[in-house]
Amino acid sequence: MTQTQQPQQTELKRVIGPKLLLLFVIGDILGTGIYALTGQVAAEVGGAAWVPFLIAFAVALLTAFSYLELVTKYPETAGAALYVHKAFRIHVVTFIVCFIVMCSGITSASTASQAFAANLAAGFGLDLAPGGILLIALAFMLLVMLVNFRGVSESMGVNVVLTLVELSGLVLVILISAWALAGGQGDWSQVVLFQSPDDKNTLLAVSTATSLAFFAMVGFEDSVNMAEETKDPSRIFPRIMLTGLGIAAVIYVLVSICAVALVPIGELTDNETPLVTVVQTAAPDFPIADLLPFISMFAVANTALINMMMASRLLYGMSKKGVLPAFLGRVHSTRRTPWTAIIFTTVLSLGLITFVSLGQDSPVVVMLGGTTSLLLLTVFAVVNVTVLVLRRDRVEHKHFHAGTVFPIIGALACAWLVFPFSSGRDPQQYLIAGVLLAVGLVLWAITYFTGGRRAYREDVDTRVIATTDLDGRD
Repeated sequence: MTQTQQPQQTELKRVIGPKLLLLFVIGDILGTGIYALTGQVAAEVGGAAWVPFLIAFAVALLTAFSYLELVTKYPETAGAALYVHKAFRIHVVTFIVCFIVMCSGITSASTASQAFAANLAAGFGLDLAPGGILLIALAFMLLVMLVNFRGVSESMGVNVVLTLVELSGLVLVILISAWALAGGQGDWSQVVLFQSPDDKNTLLAVSTATSLAFFAMVGFEDSVNMAEETKDPSRIFPRIMLTGLGIAAVIYVLVSICAVALVPIGELTDNETPLVTVVQTAAPDFPIADLLPFISMFAVANTALINMMMASRLLYGMSKKGVLPAFLGRVHSTRRTPWTAIIFTTVLSLGLITFVSLGQDSPVVVMLGGTTSLLLLTVFAVVNVTVLVLRRDRVEHKHFHAGTVFPIIGALACAWLVFPFSSGRDPQQYLIAGVLLAVGLVLWAITYFTGGRRAYREDVDTRVIATTDLDGRD
């Protein structure tokens, strides 16, 4: 630990107990994925839509074991970038991991904007063409930019409220669906009916659906950034993170079972508001059917705002560390917010939304949600390897131990869902991810060859980007 990092650690107050941490984990996982992508998962595997969510939970659980060992071993704010830098000490690798996390925030927020627009249209009964949905999504991202510029910051109290709102929508879907199914509605045989596109075998169809469903499971890893503000993190993190993951998995499996049992698969496919359709089918005269689109809007709006705040602050932090051009580190004189980073990340998001909306045949939420899971699964594969590399680094205090088998299986499972031959992903997802990474590498190269090399040499034994907060997505 360097001298310049000590003051930051002592200033952070450990105020987060088990209950608040649990709500943070659950709130970070829940969001756009389940509200917008249930129908797309069903399109790949039919009525067995709950299976990919269950497999995604298993992969997330394996990776969670690795994160738990690392966060209890190094209870510091920074996340994947810190762990990778500790393990490999290669600045460009640390930068790539950090930038990928930032990009995943942008793609996640862009996915949320599309879901927000679709739910807004459903809530107000608007029959909009794709161009109209696009305009609403773009306007929403500009609104997020303005809120971000004003300096809105996340607090645990706000997170509790937002989490309860997100949970309420999903619990209502489950309860209303259960009531309808108990009354004889629906078709239980659909739940075990496997259907895949004609050109895919069973394994590839399940892998494709799991790659998409994984977008709904991400977010658990962000809780490691609260380590320095958590009471006794080495003790409470394991049970709280695993409990949060388990609760989210149960909710997701129940929601997906209710969806396929009540609504014909054809109606779920390419449906951008699947849970609204589920509630309207289960109880067409029940007032909650009209309220759910607005609950969904609130949930995905929270996802977008948190992720765009993370992306802009992370870009700002990398600029202040001398890893990206200095102009991205400018702070507004009155609002005290990183305005150039906010504008830059917003422009990237607007470009992504427009490109995917106008240039692709696949649904926008599939392209952007799939790209988000692609980016994060890549990071998770690296983290699973990192935990094994850092076994040589001993610490004095007790910490969680993930074993050897789980990280290896986790790394292989994440890699399986990343590679094109095994995941069945749309090639455009790799294109989007590649373009974003290319933008980052260009910015890094400009900085490095215009004076960054000296900073890199001076900082060779310190944690580059280690004090930058990496924050939530989904």
